Amino acid sequence: MPTVTEKSPVTVLPGVGRVRAECYARLGITTLGELLSHYPRAYENRGEIRLLRDARADAKTAVILTVATEPRCVRLRSRKSFLKFRAFDESASCEIVYFNQDYLRDKFTVGSEFRFWGRVERVGRNGLSMSSPIAEPYAPGVPLKRLCAVWRLTDGLSQKQVERDVTAALELLAGGSEDPLPAALLRRRNLCTLAFAERNIHLPADPRDLTIARRRLVYQEFFDFSLGATMLRSRAATHTAPPCAEGSVNRLLRQLPYSLTGAQARAVEEIRRDLARSVPMARMVVGDVGCGKTVVAAAAMLIAVQSGRQAALMAPTEILARQHYKELSDYFTRLGISCALLIGASTAKEKREIKAALSAEDPQKRLQVVIGTHALLSDGVEFAAPGLVVTDEQHRFGAGQRALLSQKNGYAHLLVMSATPIPRSLALVLYGDIELSRIDEMPPGRQRVDTFVVDESYRDRLNGFIEKQVEEGGQVYVVCPSVEEQEVAEDEVALRELDSNGLAHTEEKPTLKAAVAYAAELAERFPRYGVAFLHGRLKSKEKDEVMRRFADGEVQILVSTTVIEVGVNVPNACLMIVENAERFGLSQLHQLRGRVGRGKRKSYCVLVAGGEGKLSESARGRLQVMRTTYDGYAIAEQDLAQRGPGDFLGNGEAVRQSGALCFRIANAAEDTGILTQAAEDARALLREDPSLQSYPLLAERARAMFTQRDGLIS
Repeated sequence: MPTVTEKSPVTVLPGVGRVRAECYARLGITTLGELLSHYPRAYENRGEIRLLRDARADAKTAVILTVATEPRCVRLRSRKSFLKFRAFDESASCEIVYFNQDYLRDKFTVGSEFRFWGRVERVGRNGLSMSSPIAEPYAPGVPLKRLCAVWRLTDGLSQKQVERDVTAALELLAGGSEDPLPAALLRRRNLCTLAFAERNIHLPADPRDLTIARRRLVYQEFFDFSLGATMLRSRAATHTAPPCAEGSVNRLLRQLPYSLTGAQARAVEEIRRDLARSVPMARMVVGDVGCGKTVVAAAAMLIAVQSGRQAALMAPTEILARQHYKELSDYFTRLGISCALLIGASTAKEKREIKAALSAEDPQKRLQVVIGTHALLSDGVEFAAPGLVVTDEQHRFGAGQRALLSQKNGYAHLLVMSATPIPRSLALVLYGDIELSRIDEMPPGRQRVDTFVVDESYRDRLNGFIEKQVEEGGQVYVVCPSVEEQEVAEDEVALRELDSNGLAHTEEKPTLKAAVAYAAELAERFPRYGVAFLHGRLKSKEKDEVMRRFADGEVQILVSTTVIEVGVNVPNACLMIVENAERFGLSQLHQLRGRVGRGKRKSYCVLVAGGEGKLSESARGRLQVMRTTYDGYAIAEQDLAQRGPGDFLGNGEAVRQSGALCFRIANAAEDTGILTQAAEDARALLREDPSLQSYPLLAERARAMFTQRDGLIS
């Protein structure tokens, strides 16, 4: 029999045939290793036992009950049946019902005790009922699992099947896999083995073991990422880029109706010095929305073009690419520089002509500037004289995507832009030797967005404020943290809700405002206005169309999830409402606030707390920071201190939808320390063994992380 490894297909598992394998394939799972990397999305907290009288009506509950009556099976004419009996605890009694499960009749004997997990429903005036709860025999002194994993599923898969298959995979691989991390590193960082981590992330023996397992897996992801990113940078450093020494940008500056701020001028000078060298530039321009990053990028592109080279700008969405094209083509056309837009929606003829012009050997026929989306990475896009690559919203693109565009027909200089004022400490860990240009001044006349924190008691006044703004010609963003349902249900525990001792926080959370329902509610409340709905599950063309209608003024109220963080410039947008604002990080809230106040209208941001009286101290503190602080860098530093790097690493829905840097499990708060340790250790290991010849498993993991996401590093 062939040796079973992590690369073995899932069909080696008992009971997994073609049909179930196809179900797993829809989740991106084809091998045992991929199955074990399909980490639970949450855990059912069955260890928190309640009395029947205290059971929550809106969530599943764990209760320990004694069977009071013999189970009775009732058959219906439809050939269906139900089994029912009564059970009780010291506080009340309850009817238990199972549908089409007659075989359970002998399981429940009078006097036996079970832990039941399910929803306790009120029936009539005083009655209680549980429908098809999970039942586990209970005996004092015999422990039952406190936390039970909940995996993401697809049609044809059940939680029970995934648990059975994961258990079988762990058994088949038990003791047969070598740990990729050196034993000395495990001891120094007090990390468990990978085998222990994989078992306890899926089937935790107790909450503390789950916390230990998660820490190892977070460290491993950060370690693999740091290895791969450092290897990418090291490879790029061995190449040369064409020096672009024509550093004058006066022709561009004379077109502007304003003077550059000191921070903009400093960034342009730093870029000019980098471009003049043969070492490929790797610089990030960071600054708040509206600080003038695009003009800085235009100056960099002008320097490259004046030096006889070509420049490209890649944006994450078509609508943002169009916005950049509209602004930059105005500048470049007046300077006699050819500029084109290449996006997925470009016609076949346009694509052929642009590709031919980019690769033209004759400088007179050559396209000098191209602006586009991921279409710039497609086959056939080749540059005759590559000089500079600019990527906007850097965290929307993986490191390999940026590098791949830079490497088309040679190594170009690289400039990345970010509207997230990332703390320098985190930037050094994530991006290593990339240089930072911080634009920490706002252009004169840029107004402050007044910020208010309210609760549900202000709902009527808030609706009146929406009406006032729209009647005066303004437009409104309403942001909700969920689409149709919560990622983690009220009766489940997310990994981030476990403390250092592995104990789950049981604080009841206010129900999230679902964007789908709220959009319908607002459309009914304001029938005279255009109300639209936007979320990350829409197709790209659908999202672009909704944003276009909002930008063109056809829609007055846009209800959205956080995908509008990377939105377009809508000058009439003057009111940003964030529902369940306590669920967002500071940097996310600051990004959202930056979507308004782009025009001449006085603008406002209203943060609605979904349960003011129940807010934790940290949540209340975050909202007060937003109310009183407007400096993006100060907010970023506080966010890093409070929540860890989640917001900067791309864990929000907008980032997940775009396929950018997105870790499988390293998305909880307070991971900064682990990230720093993993990055330090990865670089130390590469100094010792640059090609990882002594660590083939680590080399394979680092390559896999970047090939899966970026199609790079071979």
